[in-house]
Amino acid sequence: MGLHPLEFSECYLDSPQFRDKIKAHEAELDKTNRFIKELYKDGKNLINATKQLGLAQRKFAQCLGEFHFEYIGDAKTDDEKCIDESMQEFSKFLTNLEDQRELMMRNITETLMKPLEKFRKEHLGTARVERKKYEKETEKYYSSLEKLLNMSARKKEPQLQEADSQVETLRLHFQEESLEYVCKLQEIQERKKFECVEPTRNRFEGARSEVYELMKRIREAPQEYRQTSPISCEGYLYVQEKRPPPFGSSWVKRYCTFIKEQKILNMVTFDQRSGGKFGEMESVTLKSCLRKTTDMLDRRFCLDLDITDRPGTVLTVQALSEDDHKFWIQAMGGKEPIGHYLGRTYSKERGIDAQLDEVGLSFVKNSISAIETRGINDQGLYRVVGVSSKVQKLLALMIDEKSNEVDLSVSEDWDVKTITSALKLYLRSLPEPLMTYGLYKEFISPAKGDSPECRIQAVHCLVHKLPERNRQVLGLLMRHLAKVAAHSKQNLMTVANLGVVFGPTLMRPQEETVAAIMDLKFQNIVVEILIEQHEKIFADPPDSCSTPPAAPVFSAPTRQSKKVSRQNRPLAVYNPQSLDIQNVSPVADSCGPTDETSMGSNESVSSQSSSASASETPSERNDHEPLDVSLSSGSNCGTAAASWSTPGASGESQPSPTSTAAEKKQPEESVTSRKAKAVYSCEAEHDSELSFPVGAIFNAVTQSREPGWLEGELEGKRGLIPENYVEML
Repeated sequence: MGLHPLEFSECYLDSPQFRDKIKAHEAELDKTNRFIKELYKDGKNLINATKQLGLAQRKFAQCLGEFHFEYIGDAKTDDEKCIDESMQEFSKFLTNLEDQRELMMRNITETLMKPLEKFRKEHLGTARVERKKYEKETEKYYSSLEKLLNMSARKKEPQLQEADSQVETLRLHFQEESLEYVCKLQEIQERKKFECVEPTRNRFEGARSEVYELMKRIREAPQEYRQTSPISCEGYLYVQEKRPPPFGSSWVKRYCTFIKEQKILNMVTFDQRSGGKFGEMESVTLKSCLRKTTDMLDRRFCLDLDITDRPGTVLTVQALSEDDHKFWIQAMGGKEPIGHYLGRTYSKERGIDAQLDEVGLSFVKNSISAIETRGINDQGLYRVVGVSSKVQKLLALMIDEKSNEVDLSVSEDWDVKTITSALKLYLRSLPEPLMTYGLYKEFISPAKGDSPECRIQAVHCLVHKLPERNRQVLGLLMRHLAKVAAHSKQNLMTVANLGVVFGPTLMRPQEETVAAIMDLKFQNIVVEILIEQHEKIFADPPDSCSTPPAAPVFSAPTRQSKKVSRQNRPLAVYNPQSLDIQNVSPVADSCGPTDETSMGSNESVSSQSSSASASETPSERNDHEPLDVSLSSGSNCGTAAASWSTPGASGESQPSPTSTAAEKKQPEESVTSRKAKAVYSCEAEHDSELSFPVGAIFNAVTQSREPGWLEGELEGKRGLIPENYVEML
């Protein structure tokens, strides 16, 4: 397996796994450096030996050309003439051979030896310099951080604030250096490809510009890239290790991963300054978390963890900063002193405390009424933005309970573009997108591969899985946007254009990655469906999704498969004849690492997908009667919807209420005789999974206990198969 890519977002967590990836890249560059040195040395020896050979050959050829036989008599015979001519011809041949050899050696020197040595000295040498600089900044930052954490909490507040400020400056500088170093490592790895193969240079230049653009966006983002997954969270904590008297206690730095549902805290000892060696691994189950006040322990940012594995034992840990402290308290469900509110979002730090409450709902209704009354025909409605300071001022005014009684429909103090921008800013500043983080990839999935009818059915089902308030606000907004689109001849805002504007605003992943950028066009498609089908979607729940699931169903992990273009990818990958094995709609993984998306990054990149979304949106979408809710339904739409809403979706298939007696008596062995065909290729990520190309046929296919997976046999091996990668035969 090749080198793992170094994600820029990983620079902010600086996890042990990230350091391992960096080590692998560094080891590869060291190996390349040694290889080039040996190659250059051997190449020079070869050239010198070839020069000596050439001199000997030329001298030999000269001797042949100058040598003549003396013959008896006054004339040469034909044989004697042939001998003379042959020696002259052979002399010329040797001379020409050495001319060509000299030319070849000159070309090798100019096209291979010199470029490789130049690459080694300039680029690999630069990498070594950057490596030393990175290690120096690592030592500097983490040493200062330890000094800060060891500082007494009883010092005067100005002293503590000054120390916090200094460490924060070092942290930002270290993260900047980390971004630069990661970029340099990957650039050098890619540069090796075209130093000797010139045609690949164009691909390198294009990829490099994309990488620099992503790094620029991450660098300019106003928040730290921190994982906020609903499944787990991770980061560094200093753990107090108590020793018997008189040795006291010590604080050990550990990288911690907290799994929220099971309340399991995994801890591994790791220090970047010790050469990045992994220490012991430990897992504990959390019972409760309580903030530790400084009057109990003379250290800041501490938490007391009550561990169920060790009754009566309290584990004391220390976070890295005040923000980090709040993060861990919120993740672990910790208790805070009275008056400390855990639910504030990062938007609060920007001065915007947007919440999906009655005040927020009132603002949405007020804004929609004003826009429809005053500016429904304004060209570029929602695309033309207002002045940032005015927009923030209006939003702050409208979400303040004491001063939100302004009727925007009659107020001349605020123009229409300021109102539209304030409405979008409100939606972006909510603690969670209106269409929620948890359902993001489920909304995206049908837009990628389903038929138009199945897209509508899937989106209809998912909308009614949203919280009541979210669905209420989303319905108001979609009805409003449908009215805006109805006036597109005047305002030029078609459904496709509105999808571009509101796609990243209403739905977004927590982590901004290249994959998330590529999903922008699918966000637009979902919003277009919501606008065009708002009457059907928001009127009543679909028959197949009338019962909400008892617990969230997490889909199969995202697969490392080859990309299939939308032009060649089939609209539906499920066989409508499948009766025995439950079909699950292709839903991407919703359990990956996540980050908070920046407030301003969504619209800045949304325009990239406008043309794509416009071309990919179906021109017509017809309403269909609700499909059968049965898990054994003949329709792939019905089964997909049922799998979202039925509590037993991950278990065995259940018989339809309308199934015949013959079907009920069907022997269980028929399930194991099913076959499936691969629609997309897949590369296994674990030993328990199967790798397969497009068209592979699986035997003895059964439903796995893992949601979103099947089990089957391929070439004598049995393993797991992603359900959304195959169709039943």
